[in-house]
Amino acid sequence: MHIVDWIIILLYFAISLLIGFVYSKRAGGSTENFFLSGRKLPWWLAGLSMVATTFAADTPLAVTELVGKNGIAGNWLWWNMLIGGMLTVFFFSRFWRRANILTDVEFIELRYSGKPAAVLRGFKAVYLGIFMNVIIMGWVNLAMIKILTGMFPEYINQDNALLFVGGCMLLTAFYSAISGLWGVAVTDAFQFILAMAGCIILAIVVVNEPQIGGISGLQEKLPDWAMKFTPDISSGENAASAGGVLAMTISSFLAFIGIQWWASWYPGAEPGGGGYVAQRMMSAKDEKNSLFATLFFQIAHYGIRPWPWIIVGLSALILYPDLSQDDKGLGYVKAMNDFLPSGLKGMLLAAFLAAYMSTIATHLNWGTSYFINDLYRRFIVKDKSEKHYVSISKAMTIVFMFLSVIITTQMSSISGVWSFVIECGAGLGLVLILRWFWWRVNAISEIVATVMPFIVYGILYFGKFDIKFPDTLYIIVPITTIAWLVAAFITKPTNESKLESFYRRVHPGGIGWKKLSAKLTDVKSDTGYYLLFIDWIAGIVLVYSFLFGIGKIIFGDFISGIIFLLIGIASALLIKRNFNKAGWETIN
Repeated sequence: MHIVDWIIILLYFAISLLIGFVYSKRAGGSTENFFLSGRKLPWWLAGLSMVATTFAADTPLAVTELVGKNGIAGNWLWWNMLIGGMLTVFFFSRFWRRANILTDVEFIELRYSGKPAAVLRGFKAVYLGIFMNVIIMGWVNLAMIKILTGMFPEYINQDNALLFVGGCMLLTAFYSAISGLWGVAVTDAFQFILAMAGCIILAIVVVNEPQIGGISGLQEKLPDWAMKFTPDISSGENAASAGGVLAMTISSFLAFIGIQWWASWYPGAEPGGGGYVAQRMMSAKDEKNSLFATLFFQIAHYGIRPWPWIIVGLSALILYPDLSQDDKGLGYVKAMNDFLPSGLKGMLLAAFLAAYMSTIATHLNWGTSYFINDLYRRFIVKDKSEKHYVSISKAMTIVFMFLSVIITTQMSSISGVWSFVIECGAGLGLVLILRWFWWRVNAISEIVATVMPFIVYGILYFGKFDIKFPDTLYIIVPITTIAWLVAAFITKPTNESKLESFYRRVHPGGIGWKKLSAKLTDVKSDTGYYLLFIDWIAGIVLVYSFLFGIGKIIFGDFISGIIFLLIGIASALLIKRNFNKAGWETIN
């Protein structure tokens, strides 16, 4: 690191702070302004903010690890989530904006009635807003510590790294507290552009090193299994031979493609939307902006963004063959340290700081929204002024920062956290989808679906059953589904008055609401679900076609790449045609 690198980093911090100050006036006045930007975000800013949030400091390292263990096809571990993401785009984004609520947890008492609904809302405010939120921030903190210790081993070690990370987090908490979601979203956009520029530059520099010899040298030096876009599901031998955790047997592949995307809750990829993705949808100007923001997010997140990380991950296989299976992700940090010249090294470190801070900023704002709206105002201190709740929101943003630092000191590894989270949310996803489309789902159903996966997971884990993820989904999901369905039919349904008020606000339509729609003939409900189903399939084809097309062109297979891109463009035109047919207006 030279003086020019430090100047770039200081300039990055200055711009982030400046954005916070510029948008500080928009955060006051109400919690709607603080947490939802007054519901005025344009689609492109809301979409960029979603993409930036899912680009954490650990994301390139995680992709490098997947590629190092299983080649390009290892990314199907998260690429499969696109299927559920597209479901959110076409079936739920408008509903979330139409619901006119502050958080997705508030939805519980919009949809359900009685004490069970209140209990579930309070529980989720604590579980998601405090427990899960600070754990995720601790996870991101650990990744940033790994990056800093890898880049500056002579200055930063495990004993003092948290001080540096804590300083970045304090700065993030400060601008998040003063500017609310407006400041978070705008800094997200700036930070994402910087982060992606840095990653693209690193990929170009590393792949053109003499040890690699460009894209052609990369292909010559790597085994066939590393370059496959899709897994060999016939036997899983390629993945197993690489020593990977993702041995793509037929059962594993079907678990990812056929179950995980709709059945499991996972932050940022919740079936039916939720969390900070729902927050961005609810903060959009209107329903159209909400839909387009979520569509843009899916295209950028899955179809475009992964390739710079994958290129570095493949190069790391050649450059650092002696890295252990658990340390494959460090290949990304080593490549930064070994091959970037002065100036670019500072830019890429600023890019990682940007990725880290955009994620932390969102989690601070999002977690605080649960605490304030769904716990503090709902159960503890009621009927105070908006000024009071905004002031407490700003204070709690700082409190959550300190909580996450404390949690980080108690964490030593993030290995296996993703599989644990997916397994402990397995089966809940179907409730999160059907509660919009079937009147019979009630609060008890969702409570059972939330608790049951933990119980089944505990039995499998402590009972020493020799069943590994993702095959555990074949057990947890059916048991959870049967349990919540039984609970739905043996307990009282949601009060009819609550169902009517929900239907009047969201007017979802469909066969699952036939009982109410026959009565509420004055309510215009959504129709044309067959068009949305076609759009869902077309959206999936669109993103995977872009993903494969860009990859094929990068690796010199121009004919295949162009064919994939044309298929993607055709899918986009079909979606546009259906928008027009359904009466969607052009976004100005």
